[in-house]
Amino acid sequence: MRRILILSGLVVIAPVLSFADSFSGRLVDAACASQQRGSTCNPTSKTTSFALELNGKMLRLDAAGNRKAADALQGSDNSADRDQKVNATVEGTLNGSEIQVDTIEIQ
Repeated sequence: MRRILILSGLVVIAPVLSFADSFSGRLVDAACASQQRGSTCNPTSKTTSFALELNGKMLRLDAAGNRKAADALQGSDNSADRDQKVNATVEGTLNGSEIQVDTIEIQ
């Protein structure tokens, strides 16, 4: 019985882990980007919702990803209050147009 439970657990967990992917692009202020303000939607220290721009497509970060992005942005060498692009690599699972973020790295 114990083996069946362990094997069942592995069968459930393995597909979830295999769908994680890596996304690299420009981190933007999702609220700004949704208002069609053009390419000046660089995130600042006040940004609370983020998206990753990949080849012109916007992928929003989930709630946990927004917190991780804000923390990563504050801990990076980039000044979040200057008008500059911020590149990031996000590890996570794509769900429609939203990334369920596992990790984020500011570059």
